[in-house]
Amino acid sequence: MKLQVTQEHLNQALSSVGRVANSRNTLPILSNVLIKTTNNRLSLVATNLDIAIVHYIGAKINEEGAITVPARLMQEFVSSLPSGVINLELTDTKLKVTTDQYKSVVNGIIADDFPVMPMIEDGVNWSIPTQIFKKGLQQVVFAASSDETRQVLTGVYMHSKKGKLYIAATDSYRLAEKELGINKEEVSILVPATAMQDLLRIMGDYDGDVSVTHDDQQVLFRVGDVELTARLVEGNYPDYQKLIPSDFTSSITLKRADFVNVTKVSSLFARESAGSVTIELDDNDSTLSIRSIASQLGENTAKAEGKVKGSGSITLNSRYLLDALGVLAGDEVMFGFNGKLEPTIIKDPKEEGYKHIIMPLKS
Repeated sequence: MKLQVTQEHLNQALSSVGRVANSRNTLPILSNVLIKTTNNRLSLVATNLDIAIVHYIGAKINEEGAITVPARLMQEFVSSLPSGVINLELTDTKLKVTTDQYKSVVNGIIADDFPVMPMIEDGVNWSIPTQIFKKGLQQVVFAASSDETRQVLTGVYMHSKKGKLYIAATDSYRLAEKELGINKEEVSILVPATAMQDLLRIMGDYDGDVSVTHDDQQVLFRVGDVELTARLVEGNYPDYQKLIPSDFTSSITLKRADFVNVTKVSSLFARESAGSVTIELDDNDSTLSIRSIASQLGENTAKAEGKVKGSGSITLNSRYLLDALGVLAGDEVMFGFNGKLEPTIIKDPKEEGYKHIIMPLKS
């Protein structure tokens, strides 16, 4: 292998794929990145066996070839180089990296030992505008569970219903659902939340369409010159839509900034009680009152005005509340519930496509 590539392109590609390479894995080669010439382009590949990312970049290729080199070393090294042309030349398993000012040799492992995820042969294909997909993922992915004992909840569920595409995630304490719009294909796939977080990073400022191909075992996302392949999570996702209430005995519409401020202040006093805060609505004085008590620190009560319907109180995790408020973009927010033990809903009254549910705590 012998080629020239720009520092900017090589650095960007190494940044895209590098995070998937895992130095703690039992297979040493999984901490490496595969550098390979493909159809007159250079491809960089990293995998942890569940997720694989490929980034294609333009290069002036004089000789074909492939090698795997330590991902972390290569990424940190290339990011430290000045902008300009980098020469890569492979001799046996040694990759020579040279510029006008630097000459380095990186010891590699032959590419034949690098695991490659299988191709999707007869998959379903569809596409979605990046900005719509990106916003939806940002509003949903954080609600997925990180508890591997309930693996089905560690995924983001993408599915279609009545011609519309939805994504949803839950950890059984909270639930987020986003409608992404019309989709002609029948979709029902459960993608690891970790893969979706990598996809969010890859999408960045890209403004084209994301191409999606999937079968029963894998999904492939194409974002410009980058491809992400992930193994699907096995299992049946819970019928979460039954949990979403449609009517509320108690609700308030108020400024989102006010709700964020009173929740933040109350959460400071709720650290001892695992973030527990009690919210009370009073339709007599049109206020939301949020109260937290810490036996060692003291107590706090904060109020915010809004349009209130019905009275009642409920106890919630303040961190979950702040997470939900943080992904809403509108000036106003609607908060509603039906009793102390029923699910609450938080949404932007002008954005019907997004719903966030938080299960109450026993007060």
